[in-house]
Amino acid sequence: MKKSIVIIMCAAMLLALCACGGQAAPASSGAAEERTSFIMGIDPEYPPFSYLGSDGSYTGFDVDVCKAVCDSLGWELVIFPVNWDEKLVQLDSMECDCVWSGMTILDSMTEAGYVISAPYYDNTQVLVVKADSGFASSADLAGKIVAVQLGTSGEALLSGDLAELAASFDSVLTCDSFLKCFTELEGGAVDAVFVDMPVAASYVSGRDDLKIIDESLGAEQYGIAFRSGDQALCDQVEAAVKALVDNGSYAEIASKPEYAEIVNNLIFLP
Repeated sequence: MKKSIVIIMCAAMLLALCACGGQAAPASSGAAEERTSFIMGIDPEYPPFSYLGSDGSYTGFDVDVCKAVCDSLGWELVIFPVNWDEKLVQLDSMECDCVWSGMTILDSMTEAGYVISAPYYDNTQVLVVKADSGFASSADLAGKIVAVQLGTSGEALLSGDLAELAASFDSVLTCDSFLKCFTELEGGAVDAVFVDMPVAASYVSGRDDLKIIDESLGAEQYGIAFRSGDQALCDQVEAAVKALVDNGSYAEIASKPEYAEIVNNLIFLP
């Protein structure tokens, strides 16, 4: 019998848990094959990979794939919204069994001992600006203010490989969610948002007041992060994903209209 998705979404409860150092749900222990539940750590504001749907349930491409994995393995899926800037701390504290939410694979993660799955998505960073701004390239943002989400690869790029570009800006404003970044843009507090391409495409879709600058910055790939020592669990999840690819279920999920912007960059599809 397929397991149902358990949604953890009560803000007051989360705040209370954080205050007392508690956990949203106990992460399963023991061998991967003995578990009965699986706690998926997500960014709750990251369409189209993970976000709160109109029906009040979490959805998105990563959520759909994880649900299919759990159904096939007989696990109950528990969705845990992480603080993205603290995602690895929450993973280490066993508040979730993985971080699976459009997460960029970084060398620093593997160097720190985290078990990372094979990449499943090719991504780039882009700049979103107001449609009437006149900005056509990153060079046009010299002396301007750019917003980026805390704890993202975009933030890391602006302090690393793209530090020279960041230095050309007047300043970089960090926000704890990409939605706040866009709020700052719409309110005129910043001139651009530096964000993952699929998130930008999802947010800008159907709007004529914002546009994506036609310039890709910083190629990267998404993967799933597990704690050090959880290689067996990673292997089991990867094997289940492969089975979904082989039987066509993965392609069926990817064919949903809401995932049209990301389907061409999914590595597991031909």
